[in-house]
Amino acid sequence: MRKVSIFGATGSIGQNTIDLIRRAPEAYKVVALTGGANIARLAEDAIALRAEIAVTAYEDRLPDLRAALEGSGVEAAAGQAALIEAAARPADWIMSAIVGAAGLAPGMEALKHGTTLALANKESLVCAGKLLLETAEIHGARLLPVDSEHSAVFQGLVGEDISAVERIIITASGGAFRDWPIEDLANATLAQASSHPNWDMGQRITIDSASMFNKALEVIETREYFGVRPDQIEVLVHPESLVHALVGFNDGAIMAHLGAADMRHAIGYALHWPERQHLPVERLDLARIGQLNFRAPDLARYPALRLAYEVMERGGMMGAVFNAAKEQALDDFIAGRIRFTEMAAVVERVLERFAAESSLIDDAMTLDNVTRVDHLARKQAAQAAEERVG
Repeated sequence: MRKVSIFGATGSIGQNTIDLIRRAPEAYKVVALTGGANIARLAEDAIALRAEIAVTAYEDRLPDLRAALEGSGVEAAAGQAALIEAAARPADWIMSAIVGAAGLAPGMEALKHGTTLALANKESLVCAGKLLLETAEIHGARLLPVDSEHSAVFQGLVGEDISAVERIIITASGGAFRDWPIEDLANATLAQASSHPNWDMGQRITIDSASMFNKALEVIETREYFGVRPDQIEVLVHPESLVHALVGFNDGAIMAHLGAADMRHAIGYALHWPERQHLPVERLDLARIGQLNFRAPDLARYPALRLAYEVMERGGMMGAVFNAAKEQALDDFIAGRIRFTEMAAVVERVLERFAAESSLIDDAMTLDNVTRVDHLARKQAAQAAEERVG
C-alpha cells in the first residue's frame, strides 16, 4: 500500500487525483490532504479517504475545520507551518497542486524527505527551478511533471536521449479570447475571462489561459525541467486541445502526444509511473474528429509569451519576479482594479524595474531569497497597477 498526500486537494487537480485514488482505495493510504477556504470539501474528502491530517492554508478557518472533522479521527491543522509539517510526513508520492508560489515551500520540504513529487504547481519551477532540481538530486527525490504539456513531453522522451532533441513544442488552446477581435480585449469582463472553451479549471488558471500567462509560465517550466535552450521551445495555438505537446528530434522526426482534454491522464501517468495502468478517460476517435488545427500565437494578442522569453534570457531569479508580478496583476484584475489587457503591462513594468536593480535577482537562489524577491515583486506590481489606474 502506497502512502500518498495531496496538496491543493480541493482544486481541480486535487479533485481529479482523489477521483483516481477512490477507484483503488485498497492501493493507497492517504497521509495528508490540504486545501484553502473550501472547508466542507476538504473535510468530506479527508473523512472519506481516512486521511491522517487535513490542513487548511487559512489559520482563521481552523475552528471550522475542527468542527467539520469532529469525531472522525482525522487531525486538523492550519497555516503555513502546518503545511510544511504535513509535507514532512512520510509519503511515497505527493501531489503538489497548490496554486501559485505558495506551493514552493511545501514542495521543497517534501523533496528533502526523498519523496516522489508529482508537480502540478508550475510556479515552483518558474520561481526556483534550479533550487528545486538540486534539492531533489541531493535527497534522492524525484520530480514528475503533471501539467498536461510537460507530462506529454516527458512521455515523448521515454527511451530517448535529450541531446537528440532539436525542439519542444507545447500547445495552447488560446483561451476564451482566441478568436476575439484584438481591439475588444481591453473591455473583456471577468466573467468572460473566467470561461474556458475546452477545459474545466479553476478561475485563476482559466484567466491565465485567456491571457496566455499560463503558457508563458509553461515555457519557462519547459526550460527548467528539460534543460533545453529557450530557442528550442515553441508554442502553437491548437484550439482542439488534443495534441498536448510535440518533441522534434535531430533526424527530422516529430513525436506528438494526443489525448482527451482530461487532466486524469497526466495525473494517472505520474501516479502509476513507471508503469501504465487503465485510466477512466475518453478514447479518441480520430476519424470522427476529422482534423486538427494549429497556428502560431499572435504576440500582440498574447504579450505574456514575449515576456517569458525575456525572463529566460535575463536569468537569475527573474522567474520569481515574473510569477509574483503576474499573480498580483491577476488579483488586481479579479478585483476590478485594472483591465484584462493591463495585466501584461503591469508585469512588464515590474520586470523593467527589477532589471535595473540586478543585485536583487542575481543573489544566490535560496528559498529565503526567492521569497524576498516574490514579496518585493508583488509590492511593485500593486504599485504599477495603481499608477495605471491613476
